[in-house]
Amino acid sequence: MRLKFNKGFFIAAVILFVIETCIAILLKDGFIRHTFGDFLVVILIYCAIRSFAEISPIKIALFVLFLSFIIEFAQYFDLLEYFNIKRSKILTIILGSTFHISDLIAYTFGTIIILIIDLKTIQWKL
Repeated sequence: MRLKFNKGFFIAAVILFVIETCIAILLKDGFIRHTFGDFLVVILIYCAIRSFAEISPIKIALFVLFLSFIIEFAQYFDLLEYFNIKRSKILTIILGSTFHISDLIAYTFGTIIILIIDLKTIQWKL
């Protein structure tokens, strides 16, 4: 791994962060809040990592997918309650509070899409 700033991925990460924040604050229910937000969050994390680290896109994608699955299964086992941090509204928004199989599917699709886009972009640069 080499640290290297990537302006394009940084801008994408900032834009996605703003979108995710708006979704979290403004929407309380529905497809965009519960599914599309999960789709976007893995793309946000991927872009954030690619903003500062030069690592294989496949390794980043697998890491992001693994991380998102761990967080989702933490919801299944209600680990926020177990560690007595469920009262924290910010942590509940960031980490979520309910397990859904559809979230795992959204994470998977988001990871696949950003990986395909990144790999195609790398090919175009060559």
